[in-house]
Amino acid sequence: MAGEVPNLVAEARTGTGKGAARQARREGKVPGVVYGGGSDPISIQIPFNELLKRLKKGRFMSTLFNLQVEGEEDVRVICRGVQRDVVKDLPTHVDFMRLKRTSRVNLFIPVEFINEEESPGIKKGGVLTIVRSEVELRVTAGDIPEKLTVDMTGLEIGDTITISSIDLPEGAHPTIDRDFVIGNVAAPSALGGASDDEDDAAEGEAVEAAEGEEEAAAEE
Repeated sequence: MAGEVPNLVAEARTGTGKGAARQARREGKVPGVVYGGGSDPISIQIPFNELLKRLKKGRFMSTLFNLQVEGEEDVRVICRGVQRDVVKDLPTHVDFMRLKRTSRVNLFIPVEFINEEESPGIKKGGVLTIVRSEVELRVTAGDIPEKLTVDMTGLEIGDTITISSIDLPEGAHPTIDRDFVIGNVAAPSALGGASDDEDDAAEGEAVEAAEGEEEAAAEE
């Protein structure tokens, strides 16, 4: 099931060049351009506060948006560049690329854990440890999943959930080429004084998660 693509509202920007861009910034807007998709580029501007809010939310460069510009047809876009002020580190220009429904892109998809009450390990006092709350997948723009679901039914203490245990949407593939950990059901003692073996296991999970994040960042 494809997830809802967030809307991003922009205005058409008249004029091009540095003069028009400066005028947009004086009006509290961030100038930008939309290109690709077999159509001519169009100049746009986005309210500064709206863009800054989305940037602070995170994953802006890997989020698919439904761009709405008055007088233009809605189009799906992904950001391909944000220029920032070298002193204030605030956005001064943004570039978007149009995508067709068949285009393939890398996006971070949230992970949801369900049926904890059906996990024998949780009933015995085990604790769900989430290693990854989202996973980067390569997907088609027209079939983006809203979330990945982990069914915890039957999981015991010590069981580990990896990416291979999750049913991925057809055509979707992780960007990391290994069977990485999503989460596990840890023993109750993991909350307090854990044994040396448990400490080693927890440290191994932390190292694996860090390595995965580095790989994902390197591939963006």
